[in-house]
Amino acid sequence: MLIGELSKKTGFSRDTIRYYEKLGLIKEPARNGTDNNYKNYTEPVLKRLLAIRKIKDFGFTLKETQGMLILFEEGVLEHERGNRYVKRKIALIDNKIKELEIIKKDSRKLCIRLPHRASARSTKYWPIWW
Repeated sequence: MLIGELSKKTGFSRDTIRYYEKLGLIKEPARNGTDNNYKNYTEPVLKRLLAIRKIKDFGFTLKETQGMLILFEEGVLEHERGNRYVKRKIALIDNKIKELEIIKKDSRKLCIRLPHRASARSTKYWPIWW
């Protein structure tokens, strides 16, 4: 299948698919050998891209995704190791949520401190600067 069809089936843009080729996340396909010399993507590439999409949807970075795929393909990503990987990611997400809650709380405090009738041009009342 050509890159346009692959893009539609995976939801990844053509540029993203090419970028993943460059990173080695997917193998660069063979050219079709005709005059136009288009790349012919195979079903395994489609399946791999769909797996990448799923892993990314769970919040894993491309580097983490690549690591998981390599471990899986080498047959060393057994159930327990995979669980540890996911639990570690959950802990990182929980920490990020705590950080965002603090930012949210501080932002609300800032809004309360803002004067309601300050001139739109005046910066002397803008408490974020002090």
